[in-house]
Amino acid sequence: MRSVVRPLVSVSTYRRWTFLLGGTALLVPYLLIYAALASVTDSYRQQPARSVFESVTMLLAFVVISSAVAFVPAVRVLCRTAAETLLGVPLPEETAEGLRSWRSRRRTAVWWLLHIGFGGMTGFTVVVGVPAIIYLLEAPFTGHDLGRRLLGRPLPFEPWLSVTLALAALPAIIYLGAAVGAVFARLAPVLLGPSPADRLARLERQTEQLMERNRLARELHDSVGHALTVTTLQAAAAARLLDTDPDFARRALTAIEETGRTALEDLDHVLGLLREDASARTPQRTLADLDGLFDQTRSAGVGVDADIGRIEEIPPVVSREAYRIVQEGLTNALLHAGKVRVTVRLAVRGSRLELEMTNPAGVAPPGPPRTGGGRGLRGIRERVTILGGRMSAGADDGCWRVSVALPVVPWTGEPAGDRSDGGNDGIQRAGV
Repeated sequence: MRSVVRPLVSVSTYRRWTFLLGGTALLVPYLLIYAALASVTDSYRQQPARSVFESVTMLLAFVVISSAVAFVPAVRVLCRTAAETLLGVPLPEETAEGLRSWRSRRRTAVWWLLHIGFGGMTGFTVVVGVPAIIYLLEAPFTGHDLGRRLLGRPLPFEPWLSVTLALAALPAIIYLGAAVGAVFARLAPVLLGPSPADRLARLERQTEQLMERNRLARELHDSVGHALTVTTLQAAAAARLLDTDPDFARRALTAIEETGRTALEDLDHVLGLLREDASARTPQRTLADLDGLFDQTRSAGVGVDADIGRIEEIPPVVSREAYRIVQEGLTNALLHAGKVRVTVRLAVRGSRLELEMTNPAGVAPPGPPRTGGGRGLRGIRERVTILGGRMSAGADDGCWRVSVALPVVPWTGEPAGDRSDGGNDGIQRAGV
């Protein structure tokens, strides 16, 4: 019973009727144009009857004239707004290219013709039906003999019959508008929504934006996060030893200044990427800058032993990502193991750059417990995956070990870690 009564009392029904009456208002000027064309052709036509060809030609002319305005992109915007507001249909956002495409314009023309055609004719039922209902309701009181006027003979129970017809016609008109409005609500996403090609282009743009945000987040996490971790530990140590060992406190403050200056350069680089300002971008650090990174880490009380192979011929993109991976590994050691000794081994073996970082499981630095962690290893894994490499991380015989293998040749789709290339270019002791 509710489903029967709901269209009569629903606000959406009357909004959709407003949409249909809008089609009626749009149809009237076109009918006037069509009547003017018909009168002009009739004045030049000598035959009293209109041929089938002329009728079809007039109908095609009416369709062309009616749909021509729909090829203006602004009309599509108006149609979408009317569908969302009056039909209650949420439509996905459409790009400017989608609005201007000829595929969208053709679909708008179809929607426009349906609106002024079926919607407009449905709206005429209100224009004609409401006065007829009023006439039927007042007939018993005005003495109008509807039977004689319509059928030429009186009808039994005519006063009650006219009232019954009036009361039945009103909900019928409402149901008609609800049904036609529901059909238009179903057609709106198909004709006014973005095309499949436009949806695909939008998804590609969203994917590119998401990848760029993730890349910038990794840059901030690895560079600025490492600097903040080092300076926090150095500041804490300097505060504890300020009175007993002022020379150490002075060295710690100097290291904090240098680390902060480096962090500002990295932050300026990331902000330059956000602003797309080429002049504000600083060169990214590579494996050639590892000595400075090790010095910063060592100044925070963490010993670093490094075995570094020849890195001059490593491609720049691999060198940059490998530097960030080492940086993040050292940051994790500072945060989760405390002042322990970290061993870093890096070598090129065949077509792979192999990187291994190990540190004994220590005691985390004092302070409040960290929340929201876990981004470090995830950032390393994302960098490795983008380059087509392999990574493993976990506890190993009382130590924490991170192993990474990155291809140093163009990636063909096979992860570099799956290939077993022999040979070693010789590992030279770095002595740090």
